[in-house]
Amino acid sequence: MNNSATLKISDDLDGKTFGAAGFEYTLDANWGKLDSKQYPVENCHDLAIDSKGRIILVTDNVQNNFLVYNQAGDLLDSFGTEFPGAHALKIRQEDDGEFMYVVDSGWKLNRDWDGVSINEWDSPRNKVIAQAGFIAKLNMRGDILFTIGHPQTIGIYTPDMPFRPTDIAIADNGDIYVTDGYGSDYVIQYDKQGRYIRHWGGHDNQDQNLNLCNTHGIEIDKRNPDKPMLVISSRAECAFKFFTLEGEYVDTLKVPGAWVGRPVFHGEHFYVPVCWSDIDGKNQDDSGFICIFDKNNQVVANIGAEQPVYLEGQLQPMKTNWQLFNHCHGLCIDDEGNLYVGQWRAHNSYPIKLLKQN
Repeated sequence: MNNSATLKISDDLDGKTFGAAGFEYTLDANWGKLDSKQYPVENCHDLAIDSKGRIILVTDNVQNNFLVYNQAGDLLDSFGTEFPGAHALKIRQEDDGEFMYVVDSGWKLNRDWDGVSINEWDSPRNKVIAQAGFIAKLNMRGDILFTIGHPQTIGIYTPDMPFRPTDIAIADNGDIYVTDGYGSDYVIQYDKQGRYIRHWGGHDNQDQNLNLCNTHGIEIDKRNPDKPMLVISSRAECAFKFFTLEGEYVDTLKVPGAWVGRPVFHGEHFYVPVCWSDIDGKNQDDSGFICIFDKNNQVVANIGAEQPVYLEGQLQPMKTNWQLFNHCHGLCIDDEGNLYVGQWRAHNSYPIKLLKQN
């Protein structure tokens, strides 16, 4: 059971090495730390690397939705006040330049907060309350070019259905795939101009394989270029579900014990931030970690958790080792294999860097 309710990465962990099986990383505990009064963060929800090698963080603090670092952790820029529910970030090179896509999940700080409630999600006095979310395409200066809003406007949701998107993936042809993981749990496919193509998922499907539960992350697996597939987290099921780019179900990858987010591909492997360990049927506080999967979609190493065990080919339930993370939420990987990790509900702490060991 967790005895680390106040877990916070501290200086005494700086320089320590975590991981296993050729995936060892040394913690730079001081990377990216800033003056919290001038550059506050609420949650460090996601990070991405642009064509200049800059690390761009998206946070749901509207004093500065975006913090731009170099890889040494120096602040280069800060901007943005439009995204109270900033949750995911994608940077993409297109024919006419480089652009950012931001997912706002609809959660915002409550001006009527009672100062106490943080998990009473349906309470009007909770710290954050829900509104409709949206997706925005921006240029690299942060100017909004277009937005995609509630799907009731295109007739695929009724007005009573919540839309609180969590992540986005973009195909080579520009098609946009959105997971509505805090809303109605559908995946919605748009073309590059934001025009609706199709949707699937949700709940109560006759084929249970199509159901999604807190579908928190999505990415396109291009390791087989002849057969790209969508990898979609069904986080509350501790599973990934694989679909074709047309939304046809292919397979389920169970990840017992791990509330998994978006997979981040790097060569033949993919890395997954885990927000919570599922222990005794509950997602435990301060129990996040990172899973590393190989080309066969098997977990080969964990960072901040007990190492994976397979019995008769079946992955056994995994859980945190309570040493490093609070709640891993987003990560990116530079050309040298170093990891930059953002966390949810981590005492307003900045991202950390994990340096790959050879």
